[in-house]
Amino acid sequence: MNITDILRSVVAVHANIPEDAFTADTLGIRREGSGVVIRENGLVLTIGYLVTEADDIWLTRDDGHIVPAHVVAYDQQSGFGLVQALGDLGAPPLELGDSDLIDVGDRVFLSDGMGQTVPAGIVAKQEFAGYWEYLLDEAIFISPAHPSWGGAALVDEDGRLIGIGSLRLQMSQGSSVSDINMAVPINLLKPILEDLMALGQVDRPPRPWLGAYSAENNGRVIVMNVSKGSPAEVAGLQQGDIISEIRDVEVEGLADLYRKVWDSGQAGVEIPMRIIRDGRDTWLRVKSADRGSFLKKPQIQ
Repeated sequence: MNITDILRSVVAVHANIPEDAFTADTLGIRREGSGVVIRENGLVLTIGYLVTEADDIWLTRDDGHIVPAHVVAYDQQSGFGLVQALGDLGAPPLELGDSDLIDVGDRVFLSDGMGQTVPAGIVAKQEFAGYWEYLLDEAIFISPAHPSWGGAALVDEDGRLIGIGSLRLQMSQGSSVSDINMAVPINLLKPILEDLMALGQVDRPPRPWLGAYSAENNGRVIVMNVSKGSPAEVAGLQQGDIISEIRDVEVEGLADLYRKVWDSGQAGVEIPMRIIRDGRDTWLRVKSADRGSFLKKPQIQ
């Protein structure tokens, strides 16, 4: 595998977001990361949080040439974002690999759009639950961590794309703590890519969304914050509340909470929950919503 060839397919992504965007306060109005060319026409795959609600996007090739672009799609379930270059990127598409075939211990490489590649190894393939109502059944975790991970290309030893960099986390082993990266497996893209390109979203009903940022502590789900104007805020969910039951069934961790909420139906369904607040039980009924309805939509180009 030639790293130089791989880097030609990875571009830097610069996105500007309106100040009144729903995600402006949490993700910022100036976002920078990377993306990977996956089609000859300049279609670029990146991590969605870089381009959510963006109204101005620029892609930078490995030689410094800058090309304008626009958002094609953002899939909230996988976390992938698609961007279309509005000029000739002159970059070859990277071949998609099979993320199901890689395993713990395999050697991989994480390459960003600024020309830096970090050789790494897969340290885990396991469930990941994010505090923003996000869940992957099997995320890819690698070490050592890349300093510029967002949207970076995770490639196997044959130079095929097997994932997109998403987060930097810490892993504890005994008394030592090391930085690791989490990547979204490329196989999550394959069944939804045609929908994303044709419709700007996947052709499925939106999941129920609460708008609560939560963390797990010893199996308990604790609300850390709620989004302004979200269903959680409207229903009275507060910071510090412990979500203990959904529909009279005990919640056993963050991933279990999400699955119970999503199994309740599509966006708009009412979610009855029992919470513990200041040591006392309280019952709330949260009328869920479609998260996408709170976001600014990509402008038609």
